Order: sequence, then structure tokens, then C-alpha cells
Amino acid sequence: MVLEDIRIVLSRPEEAGNVGAVCRAMKNMGLRRLRIAGVKMPGKGSAGGLSGEVILARAVHAGEIWEKAEFFGTLEEALADCTLVIGTTRRTGKHRKSFPLTPAEAAACLAERTGRAALVFGNERTGLEGEELDLCSLASYIPSDDSFPSLNLSHALQIYAYELFLRLGPSQNRVPGEDGGSRWEPLEREALDRLVASVTASLKELGFYKQRGREEQERFFRDIFSRAGITISEGHYLERLFRKAAKLGNKGL
Repeated sequence: MVLEDIRIVLSRPEEAGNVGAVCRAMKNMGLRRLRIAGVKMPGKGSAGGLSGEVILARAVHAGEIWEKAEFFGTLEEALADCTLVIGTTRRTGKHRKSFPLTPAEAAACLAERTGRAALVFGNERTGLEGEELDLCSLASYIPSDDSFPSLNLSHALQIYAYELFLRLGPSQNRVPGEDGGSRWEPLEREALDRLVASVTASLKELGFYKQRGREEQERFFRDIFSRAGITISEGHYLERLFRKAAKLGNKGL
């Protein structure tokens, strides 16, 4: 699944400013498909109680998300062509889907699927009603402090959009290494063992380990490299650094 396959669906939104902020959050993270259910769209100027001018002002440079939004009379109609639907809710329990996903888990679930999917957000005041959540395949929630668990609509959308972008956006194709890729990806154990062996081999060339001690230092390097979570590119850099030091030492420099 790619970002283009995901529809952001707002059910019965009331605040124009929130809708505009949602548009901006969507564009920030490469999401383009907005659907609005339960609100009529008589024209480009306004939608029921939603002011198009306010929406465009809050959307800033993401006005095209609003201009291309699709409107449906009911949530059921808005979801009819989707193969997977995830409803967002801050309330959990057996009547609200027993196993809600976090935003990261929801993004991971979508990454493994194909077809068209929807991520549904309820009314700002009431959230998704039970009947609306029943139309969803899965539920998702954002862990938050019990004393104030309710998030603003656009803030909640931004969290989900960020996780979706990490999983499905262009950044997932940037592999760290010689090309200067920026995604953090720690070394796996096998690669870590090769790095440690290379580092201690370079130290041996410098005259280390004339007596016992290499195995102890290998454990030391393995532990600190693992705790640090060094990346592939950092591992390559360290390996080159120690090799160069060994060559310079052999030349007597």
C-alpha cells in the first residue's frame, strides 16, 4: 500500500478551522485524499456550517486538499469502496473493538496490505459513535494522559499522518550508507559482529593483544555499539577509521 491508497475520512466535522488544519497536516505528510461524511457540499464556498474561506485560511498552502475533497451523505457511503477501514477512538473496551492499535501499529498494518484503505476520525465533540465504529475493520487510539486524553482533530491526524509517512512515504526508500541516507536503522547482530571483528583486527595490527584481552574487548565493543544503536553508515565509518589508523601505525606515522 502507498499513501495514495489511503483516504482520510472526517465524519460529521463541525469546526471549519479544524478541517483546514487537517488539510495542512495531510499535505505535510503526503496524504492527498480527503473525504467528508455527514456534511453536505452545496458549493465551493461552504459546506453546511463549514466556511470555505475559514478552511482555506487555515489550510494555508494546502487548499487543494479541500478543493478536491469528496463529500458523502453517510459514513457508510464514504467507506463503500475501501478494503480496510481503521476508526480512531480514545475510548476502548469490548464494545469499541477489543484490540485497538496505536498509530505506529496502524501504519504497520496498512503497510502490509494492498487495496484502498480509510482512516476515520469522528466529530470533534463526540468522536466516533458506536454505530460508526461498527463500520470499521479495526480501531486505533493515541495513548495519552488519563487526566486529559482528548486530542484536537488536526493534532490527532498529524500523529497518524507522520506514522504513515514513515512507513509508506518516500523516506522509507532512503537506505542509510554511503549515499548519505538519513533514516535511522541500527546494525543487526550479524553486521555488528563483523564490525567488532574488524575493529579488533585493526587494533591487533597496531600491536594490541600481544597478551590476552581481545575477547574481552570484543565483548566491550559489542555491548557499547549495541546500546548506542549505531547505524549502518556509522558502522562503515568506524570500520574505515580503524583501518586507516592501522595503516598509519604500520607506516610508523
